[in-house]
Amino acid sequence: MRVFGCRTFVLTPKEKRSKRDPKAREGLFMGYEEVSKAYRVYDIEADQVVISRDITFDGSTLGFSPTLPQEIVDDTALDIESMNISDEPHPMQFKQTGKRKSRSNSQEQVLQRTLPERRGTGLEEASTSDEFESHQAKRRSSARANLDEERKGSDEDNEDATPQVFWRASANAVEGTDLSELTTFKDAVDGPDQVHWCEAICAELDSMKLRGVLRATKLPAGQYTIGTKWVFNIKRKADGSIEKYKARLVAKGFKQKYGIDYTETFLPVVKYVTLRMVVAITKYFDWKLDLLDVVTALLCGEMKEKVFCAIPEGVEVDEDFDCFELVKAIYGLKQASRVWNETFYEFVCSIGFQVSDFDPCLYLKITSGECVLLLVYVDDVLVTGSSTELIMRTKSDLKARFEMTDSGKCAFVLGIEMVNNNNGSVTMCQRRYVEDVLKRFGMSDCKAVTSPTDISS
Repeated sequence: MRVFGCRTFVLTPKEKRSKRDPKAREGLFMGYEEVSKAYRVYDIEADQVVISRDITFDGSTLGFSPTLPQEIVDDTALDIESMNISDEPHPMQFKQTGKRKSRSNSQEQVLQRTLPERRGTGLEEASTSDEFESHQAKRRSSARANLDEERKGSDEDNEDATPQVFWRASANAVEGTDLSELTTFKDAVDGPDQVHWCEAICAELDSMKLRGVLRATKLPAGQYTIGTKWVFNIKRKADGSIEKYKARLVAKGFKQKYGIDYTETFLPVVKYVTLRMVVAITKYFDWKLDLLDVVTALLCGEMKEKVFCAIPEGVEVDEDFDCFELVKAIYGLKQASRVWNETFYEFVCSIGFQVSDFDPCLYLKITSGECVLLLVYVDDVLVTGSSTELIMRTKSDLKARFEMTDSGKCAFVLGIEMVNNNNGSVTMCQRRYVEDVLKRFGMSDCKAVTSPTDISS
């Protein structure tokens, strides 16, 4: 019998990881599966119970390990000429160097950049599940040795590169983004769309300054800083045309410590069944359905914890300061989305809305026999109701509290296109996403079929 709550390592199947990914994930033994010869393990990283046969047990350790393997990001700063931030918001200026075409006078500041060398992390490629079954005793000692070696390497070398998937996730639900979006600061300012990206960077920094997100300070004794990174996204419309370029200054939240830098991180997101229900209601009663987008939504949430970040690339501060204190949350922080959701919740409740028992992202308000509904997905807000006047009043209240862009009638949200049919119905589809996937895999010219099912089977 295994010890309940003992430390375990769950083998990650070879087809579900790359050569640089760890071979196993740490967990806690929860018991035996009733319908198969397998174990139930609480996956610490995924925060869920998984069922697996490929388990290595460490009966000498109970509960959470204080030394979980971590991936450390290269903190080497890009060698670029500093971009000053004065006391007043101002546009930032860029200038191209080398053989590139000259730009306007508004882009006369030279950027000299060098990218840090990326080095791979993770364990060597693991054996297959069959080998695990036949050599389980041998693999137990091997897995412990490899994981110990991985921890040692993480402690000794803090400049290993973090997988790009971390930075993509840190952009925090920017819907409808391009499959070929940029991954580095150098790509953005040296690429063909450099003017647009420079404008996006300036807009992000000005927005943060206007909202009072960062405060220059001296790092207190005993405190530490977390790094930052630029993340770039292209937001597109339903027809695939570019809606806007978005640059985000993202925190390296994986360096935050639980109980010190954050506590709760959970953020509810709208259920797709709720989205379909609201769309169906609007079509049935012929209600308006408008879309609002909160500009830099996560920058609106007030921080409760004391968190300090290193000076971002290209930002210059007075020599008396060596870091920034995060007065408000920024993208990439573990609690950023939750802080924003709490801020939005407090405001809409103050203007008479109540949270639905069915979905925490659905808000309702009933006044004089008329109703208005709010559907929230991070920074996208759908507004509908039985009264046009009540809808307009609600939108006005929201815009007075948060900076928002009003897209009017909702035609594209959460990567889903709304197509109105002649018979009064609406079709929700992901046509552009499908087209992007076909293009990505070189199948744009393949023969179309009405069903993905193999008709010969």
